[in-house]
Amino acid sequence: MKFKALSGGERGEGFLWISRVAVFLSVFLLFFPQASPTRITSLIGKNVSLFTSAVSYTSLTSEMGRALSKGWLSYFSVICLYVGAIIMLLGIISSVVAACTSLGNLKLKRLGAPFGLGGSIGVSAGLALIFIAYLQVSETSRPEKVEPMFPAGYFVYLVLGFLMLVSAVAIMIILPKAEKEEKYYMEPKYKLFLMFLPFAMLCFVFAYLPLYGWRYAFFDYSAGGTLSAENFVGFKWFTMLFENDATKADIVRVLRNTLVMSGLGIATSWLPMAFAIFLNEIKVGWFKRIVQTFTTIPNFISWVLVYAIALAIFSTDGFINTAFGGNTNYLMGNSFIWLKMLAWGTWKGIGWSAIIYIAGISGIDQQLYEAATVDGAGRFQKMWHVTVPGLLPTYFVMLLMSVANVLSNGMDQYFVFQNAQNTSTIQVLDLYVYTLGITKGNIPLSTVIGMVKSVVSVVLLFGANGISKAIRGESIV
Repeated sequence: MKFKALSGGERGEGFLWISRVAVFLSVFLLFFPQASPTRITSLIGKNVSLFTSAVSYTSLTSEMGRALSKGWLSYFSVICLYVGAIIMLLGIISSVVAACTSLGNLKLKRLGAPFGLGGSIGVSAGLALIFIAYLQVSETSRPEKVEPMFPAGYFVYLVLGFLMLVSAVAIMIILPKAEKEEKYYMEPKYKLFLMFLPFAMLCFVFAYLPLYGWRYAFFDYSAGGTLSAENFVGFKWFTMLFENDATKADIVRVLRNTLVMSGLGIATSWLPMAFAIFLNEIKVGWFKRIVQTFTTIPNFISWVLVYAIALAIFSTDGFINTAFGGNTNYLMGNSFIWLKMLAWGTWKGIGWSAIIYIAGISGIDQQLYEAATVDGAGRFQKMWHVTVPGLLPTYFVMLLMSVANVLSNGMDQYFVFQNAQNTSTIQVLDLYVYTLGITKGNIPLSTVIGMVKSVVSVVLLFGANGISKAIRGESIV
């Protein structure tokens, strides 16, 4: 049997794939405390990852104050640990640059090869400094106070660093030199992938990584405690959600508030589209820009500041009572609270929500307006028969997203407007979860409610998407 000899480029491509996988794993494990090579002592928190160790000296040393003041730990070992984490992070970043350039042509791959070599050297140097710090910690005079340990994550990054180093050296040796006339080039699909990659990483860090916290739902956990086999309770908190009468009553109450406020929001979801249409009809340019600016600015005002404005207008000493001689605090009452929250939310978000419809109007074919004018259509007829149909696809997509988020209407607005008189009607699901977990300290039960809410939201999304596909023939998923 004859085997075909691999060319230098094919062998180089194999090493490139090894390097890419190693870089991906090193970036992925950056945010997991269990994989951190810096946890060389029990005085480093269990929630401190390699990324946190590199960017926050305070988090790394938050529990080392007494050990440092007593001399159980030397500042040299801590500095070595911190600098090692920084060098590792910089090395990983350099390796990411090499992995990105490896998607281009030969000249671009050759350009990124030194970054890969420098990144692998940086990871190795960082691991060496961390090992020196571990040796210093292991020689402490009070090991029972410091509890030195050799983290398992060290071996993981040692293997990844070795793979990146070998791959970088092999790539620099095997890849042939590029022609001088050759230009740097990368296929459009890879360019689009690299443009999308930062957003995918942010989505992973802020949307998917927090799902790791769902494990608290299966433990009898309190703030500051640990998760272990001793406090594992299985589905205890799930059953309590349906068996405890007080909890069921609270859930029914907050679900009522949530569904009513979300329903009002869905019922008035056409307002931003209508506002965008009428704004587009303003022919005076400077006045149009002023209106759009002043209606968009409230979106960037925090709800705390919005409440301060409401307090200045509607409180006992506010503008209304001062102007008309009254003595009523309009913010304390429980009457019409749902409509009040809808009004404040509409005022704050209508300008911002209209931007997507303004962009949609600019994409409507102008020949449709010209044809409507030839047919004798007036301004309102063109709005109804041309602009509105052109915006309906965008509106239905936004409507589907609103239906999927029917249980997620936020907590900031309701948190600042909440008081003793309106709690029963203003408390929505997100605010209830916050109150239950942070204020009352029942973290497992609040986690369970958050899990159920997420699952129901996903089901609603696919359900609404299925209905849209059946009725309109279009879907967003």
